[in-house]
Amino acid sequence: MVASLVKRAGERQVRILMCVVNLGEVIYRTLREYGQERSQEVSVVAQALAIEFIDVDRPLALSAARLKGLHRMSYADCLAAALAQRESAAVVTGDPDFRQVEDLVAIEWLPSAQ
Repeated sequence: MVASLVKRAGERQVRILMCVVNLGEVIYRTLREYGQERSQEVSVVAQALAIEFIDVDRPLALSAARLKGLHRMSYADCLAAALAQRESAAVVTGDPDFRQVEDLVAIEWLPSAQ
């Protein structure tokens, strides 16, 4: 599903948005699990994909804070949900924590999460 979305984004059929904080999560998790070299490779590949990386501005940070205040989710997950709300987009995830905000934001569940 993710590969298909990335391909469609490259063909400008869909937009993929990602908060820079969530990119940071991908990088640090890759570093922990696979080491520095793999982490750098992932960083380069991510920048080359048709993903729009969104900086955290005050309105996004405050929207995420409101979500964090009401739900037991990581702040980074709240940023992803707040970005999806702001852009009227769906969060594509397998993280079950997002079940908490299904009534607030569209969630597209990866097959392994269903």
